[in-house]
Amino acid sequence: MATEAAQSGRSEPATAQPLIGKGWVQGVALVMIFGFLVLGILAYRTYTTSMPLPDKVVSESGQVLFTKDDVTRGQELYQARGLMEYGSVLGHGAYLGPDYTAEYLRMSTDDVADQWRSGGVADPRDQVVAEFRTNRYNPGTKTLVLTDRQARAFDDIQRHYAAYFGENSTKYGLRPRMITDRADIHDLTSFFAWTAWASAAQRPGQIYSYTNNWPPEKRVDNGPTASVLVWSALSLIALLGGIGILFAVYGRWSQQVGWHGEQTSTLSFREPGEVSLTPAQRATIWFFAIVSVLFLAQTLVGAAAEHYRADLSNFFGLDLARVLPYNLARTWHVQLALFWTAAAFLAGGIFLVPFISRREPRRQSWLAYGLLGAVAVVVFGSLITEALSIYGVIRRGGLLSQQWEYLDLPRLWQILLIVGMFLWIVIIWRGMRARLRSESKLNMPWLFFFAGLAIPVFYAVGLLASSGTHYTVADFWRFWVVHLWVEDFLELFTTVMVAYIFVLLGVVRERIALGVIFLDIILYSAGGVIGTMHHLYFSGTPVEHMALGAFFSAAEVIPLTFLTVEAWAFLQLGSRQQSGDGRPFPHRWAVMFLVAVGFWNFLGAGIFGFLINLPIVSYYQIGTALTANHGHAALMGVYGMLAVGLAMFAFRYVIPADKWPEKWARISFWGMNIGLAWMVFATLLPLGVLQLYHSVNSGYFEARSLGYITKPGNSLIEWLRLPGDVILIVGGVLPFIYIALTALRYFRSGSAAQELPEHPLYTEVVPAVGAESPTPPKD
Repeated sequence: MATEAAQSGRSEPATAQPLIGKGWVQGVALVMIFGFLVLGILAYRTYTTSMPLPDKVVSESGQVLFTKDDVTRGQELYQARGLMEYGSVLGHGAYLGPDYTAEYLRMSTDDVADQWRSGGVADPRDQVVAEFRTNRYNPGTKTLVLTDRQARAFDDIQRHYAAYFGENSTKYGLRPRMITDRADIHDLTSFFAWTAWASAAQRPGQIYSYTNNWPPEKRVDNGPTASVLVWSALSLIALLGGIGILFAVYGRWSQQVGWHGEQTSTLSFREPGEVSLTPAQRATIWFFAIVSVLFLAQTLVGAAAEHYRADLSNFFGLDLARVLPYNLARTWHVQLALFWTAAAFLAGGIFLVPFISRREPRRQSWLAYGLLGAVAVVVFGSLITEALSIYGVIRRGGLLSQQWEYLDLPRLWQILLIVGMFLWIVIIWRGMRARLRSESKLNMPWLFFFAGLAIPVFYAVGLLASSGTHYTVADFWRFWVVHLWVEDFLELFTTVMVAYIFVLLGVVRERIALGVIFLDIILYSAGGVIGTMHHLYFSGTPVEHMALGAFFSAAEVIPLTFLTVEAWAFLQLGSRQQSGDGRPFPHRWAVMFLVAVGFWNFLGAGIFGFLINLPIVSYYQIGTALTANHGHAALMGVYGMLAVGLAMFAFRYVIPADKWPEKWARISFWGMNIGLAWMVFATLLPLGVLQLYHSVNSGYFEARSLGYITKPGNSLIEWLRLPGDVILIVGGVLPFIYIALTALRYFRSGSAAQELPEHPLYTEVVPAVGAESPTPPKD
């Protein structure tokens, strides 16, 4: 990386020449080409060799039990009624209810064993194993034959689910009489039965099932495969070797890579009131204010969802499930988490553009307010239709029915959200096009634009996972959004925004920021692109998905280690840039939230993520509290803290200096971080470890059962979450809302402008020759 500084000025002037060497560009190109080439091959394998979906399933005596269409309708019903936000299938979904694959497999094996005993077999274990592991699927006729005993178990289990979902009670955390139609129960049971069959039946030519012997179940001899053990070991080797190489490179070129501030010049940071803001920048304050309200709503419904795990049937004397059943509370909790963080990113991009281009086109604010309205329509429209879908008002499989977990918003709102994000890109392009004309496509302005463009492009991939798509195929494309979009391309946009903030503040040169960005792209993408497959170990994909997913996901910890090493330098970027006229660095708390991003990135995404991504650990823990532990620490700790940091950066320029609520910013920062740490270390991590132990020792089905989750000791751990939630909400979110309301009160104050100076956020103090104090700041 080039680190030479220009002899004058803090940032290079607009130029058609790239400020980064070709080696960096070639490195990024090679990593991306290799990663997506491998993903393309894996996509082909997903379509051609995933667990088969039979056209019809019949008994040995010729009775048609269910068809492909029945399974598809059952899958659509499973999503539409929010059951994926209650329990899970093949390990993916929510964590209060059972894993229906494991549950059906357990109930059907027990049922078949009882039939054998009724026939005079004292110990039918061998017969049950042979019956379930024998693959009777004919790929020529696309017909699956189940034994008559398995067919009888299917009928018995239908009656079980009819009683379970049709019970006039809220004792399971679901609304009373949730599903009563016999055809619906048949279709839903067919979907569960298909996944359970694939979890036990041996893949042709192999000694393990279509799901790599998942779930762990002794009744069918499902245990860890050789691939699970070998690739777990190789993942550890990849991690240790990669970190060793990282430290070797860092030790050799530590002065050429990473965050480095300028040591020789002195800055005078412009205070609030001195920085002119454009109309579109002021419009983003409304974005951030709505973000704070959505944040509060998300934490409140999250607390309600958590209470179900502490006390399933009683919410402080209220039968909450009749109004807000668990699956609706969790749906809203997950969706709001994505909505408020994404909205903050959109606002952050719009806020930074005028500082980058130093001008704003006329009526840009109109587009910003139009985008705000569109976002509001999508947010509230999707929340309402999700509730109607769960309550059965909206039919399954339609444009307005609920979809897959994390993509819960119905298809209509998914499409409109993508349209809104492309509108955001139009706003970004419109604001930057004059600057882009004079810049190399390898410099910061173009990188900012390309990183932003990747957000709607890669989110749109999620449209390939419709409610009727084959489960394994849908999981493949769904995790392009959940993992690749979030952990690679949002991470890229995060890096670009943070780097640009420090360039705009004059703290680092554009050359250095470019080096950090390109290095992060290489490090994140080297593991993150192919590492997407660590979500698909047991989803019915062939074994190479697990092998490559495990090996490359281990490499995802390497860039997080680098960020941790660089955290101190990052923290000092602002603090050591004090002006000669005594003005303080104005963004202490914005920077502190960005530092928190680095901490939680390493802990939540790195350590906790690597823990559950090891195939042997994932085999026993998928869908347990350890998964939730990683999800909360990574999503809130990384993207939540970044979103709040961006808001604090913007708020600082609209709230007058003498009105800035320094105390509340400090309380909000510590409240959010202490509350999140309490949530993780007091409840999610210990409960996850206990659940993992119980899964290995007693069985996965047992570890996921309500009987185990609601045991007195586990309930006590769940209650220990309460103080952390209070700290997060009262000490973290409410002060943030107060700061947002203060910003709204003053967002029209100060000078407005369409044109901004070359350095809008700082001036450079140049000491006069022989003078004891600096000369007045100059632009």
